[in-house]
Amino acid sequence: MALTPQQLVRAEILALRAYPVADAAGMVKLDAMELPYRLPEALRQELAARLAQAEVNRYPEPTGKRLRQQLAQRMAVPEGIELMLGNGSDDLIQIVTFALARPGAVMLIPEPTFVVYRINATLSGMTLASVPLRGDFSFDCDAFVAKLREVRPALVFLAYPNNPTGVLYAQSDVEAVIRAAEGLVVLDEAYHVYARKSFLPRLAEFPNLVVMRTVSKLGLAGIRLGYLAARPEWVAEFNKVRQVYNVSVLTQVAAEFALEHLEVLEEQAAAVCAERAQLRVQLAALPGVTVYPSEANFLLLRVPDAQRAFDGLCRQGVLVRNFHGTHPMLAQCLRITVGKPEENRILLNALREAL
Repeated sequence: MALTPQQLVRAEILALRAYPVADAAGMVKLDAMELPYRLPEALRQELAARLAQAEVNRYPEPTGKRLRQQLAQRMAVPEGIELMLGNGSDDLIQIVTFALARPGAVMLIPEPTFVVYRINATLSGMTLASVPLRGDFSFDCDAFVAKLREVRPALVFLAYPNNPTGVLYAQSDVEAVIRAAEGLVVLDEAYHVYARKSFLPRLAEFPNLVVMRTVSKLGLAGIRLGYLAARPEWVAEFNKVRQVYNVSVLTQVAAEFALEHLEVLEEQAAAVCAERAQLRVQLAALPGVTVYPSEANFLLLRVPDAQRAFDGLCRQGVLVRNFHGTHPMLAQCLRITVGKPEENRILLNALREAL
């Protein structure tokens, strides 16, 4: 008789829950930190023509050489630093984690943070260690460095700014972690276009630093492209783990086109930052709502009853992310992506009713 999944699948996998992605059909979608603006119509037409010329009958160039060169130029990657492409940040997180997952190796993270780090520790067999953030979600550098010296992690992940809190850790604290770490420190700069702070220009200073980014928050979530920057000796090892054709022909063509028009995407991101400032004030004025500072394209807020508010928003056609029950520090918390002005108005009206 054939064995069941429960008899064959690793126990730690059976205990996991798949990463949740809600059905957003027909909703005002404010749950996934996407840029709310599409490319302008004229650029969409140009992109369609460019994609039509893509050689989809051929495998992609395996390392995305031309795209990497363009990224290095547009993102001002320092001399002597190399890039590696991934199928989104998730792919890169998995590659780095699997490369460093020697038996007994430790991953260290602050919590709460991006749940995919924890998932990959489990998948790879790494031991996970964590240090709680302070009550206001600021980074407790002294406690983190103390834990780092205690467990001597092979791998540290710091989201800069953090997800789901939106807090940008102090530069001096990040420097302290990098200098104290014996192992690799990965700065996940997924929201760098909103925070306008980055360690990428300083990669040459730190032999154990990797900076990771994605174009998803820049308005290109649908093409699935992430990239990491590091010293060549690190990239050489990560490339051994990377699936050989992990970034498609269409993704490479679309990304090359978008980088030629980077200023358009950056202008859209700037508009989101302006909306974020207004939305934070308006949300904070609602009864019983606490809004935390954010340098990303979303806001974390604590409400009297997160499930009630979430259900009420859904009934009114607004989808946000409910973090209640995911971590003790996120009790009664919702995360709201900053949308277009009209989407933010719908959200505010709906939330007033839902509270």
